[in-house]
Amino acid sequence: MQLDSLFTYDSVALNAAGDGVVIVDQTLLPGEERFLTLRDEHEVYEAIAKLRVRGAPAIGIAAAYGLYVASRRAAAEPGFDIANARDEFYRISRYLCSARPTAVNLSAALRRMERRFDSLAARLAFPELLEALHGEAEAIKAEDMAMCRSIAGFGAELISRPGMGILTHCNAGHYAVSRYGTALAPIYLAQSRGMAPRVYVDETRPLMQGARITAFELQKAGVDVTLQCDNMAASLMASGKIDLIFTGCDRVAANGDTANKIGTSALAVLASYYHIPFYILGPTSSIDPTTVSGADIPVEQRGEDEVTELYFRKRIAPEGISVYNPAFDITPASLISGIVTEKGVFRYPYDFSDLKQKDLAL
Repeated sequence: MQLDSLFTYDSVALNAAGDGVVIVDQTLLPGEERFLTLRDEHEVYEAIAKLRVRGAPAIGIAAAYGLYVASRRAAAEPGFDIANARDEFYRISRYLCSARPTAVNLSAALRRMERRFDSLAARLAFPELLEALHGEAEAIKAEDMAMCRSIAGFGAELISRPGMGILTHCNAGHYAVSRYGTALAPIYLAQSRGMAPRVYVDETRPLMQGARITAFELQKAGVDVTLQCDNMAASLMASGKIDLIFTGCDRVAANGDTANKIGTSALAVLASYYHIPFYILGPTSSIDPTTVSGADIPVEQRGEDEVTELYFRKRIAPEGISVYNPAFDITPASLISGIVTEKGVFRYPYDFSDLKQKDLAL
C-alpha cells in the first residue's frame, strides 16, 4: 500500500524527550505549517478547544499523550505527593475531557488511559506506572494508524473505476488522525493505484476546514481537487459529476445516526434525492454504544465570530446580530449508504452487536 510516501510527518506525535505533544497548528493552514509542542494540560486543553488539533481520532491521541505528559510533569514538581497521584491523574484527565463535548474519541482515549492506570497502580512504582501510560498512549496512536490503513482498503473498494467524482465535507484526512485519514484515506490509496479520482471539497463553514485543510492536503498529494462553497453541492450533484460522497464522523450512535461537521446532514438529504451513495468513514472507536440515537449526542455550540468575521478581511455581519453556530449536525442512519470502518462496511439497518467491546468507545 503506497501511502507512506504521501506523508512526511504525523499530525500528532510525542517529542523525542517524551515531555511534549507535537502537533501542527491547524488554525494556520494552509498559509503556514507551524509545529507546536504542548507541555502541560493547559496547553493541550487550549489546543483542543481552539481546534489547533482537530479531527476526532487526532483529538483522542493528543489527549492520551497530553495526559501522560502532564502526569509526568506533575510528578517532577517539588513537593509532589505520591499519595495524591491518582487524584491528580484523574483531575488532569477530566479537565482534558471537558475541552470538547461531541467527538467520542476524546473521552474514549482518556477512559482507556484511566483503566490502564487503575489496573497497574497497586503493582507498580510511579515511574514504572508512567512508562506504562506512555506505552498505552503510543498504542492508541499505533492502532489509529492501523485502523486508517484498513479503512483505506475497504473504502477504496467503493471507488470502482478510474476518474470517479467524490464529494467530501470538512477534513477527515491526514490532519484529522495521526496519519492517512479516514474519509480521505481511500482516495489516497486509489490515487496511488492510478485510479485518479476527481475530488470536490466543500469549504465547510464556519471554520472552512475543507478549504483550508482538505483542499491543501489533497493538492499536496497530487489529487485532482476542486473547491466549492457548501451551498453549491446540490448544483454539483445535479450536474452528474458526483459518483460518491465520503465524509468522516465524530460520533456514531448505536442505531447508526452520526454526528459530523455542520452541513453533513444536508449532503445526505441531497444525496438521497439524487441517488448518490453517501458513506461515513471512521474507526469503530467512534461508535458509542451508550448513545442510543443521534438525539442523545451533545452538539457543541461555538462562538459567533466564526460566522461573522473569522477569515474575513472585515466583519461581514451587522454588529449585535444573533448567531446560530453549531459545530456539528446529526445525519439519520436511514440516509447513510454505509459506515466504513476498519472492520468492514456496515449497512443500514445498522447492527454493531458483533463488534468486540474493546473496539467500541466504552
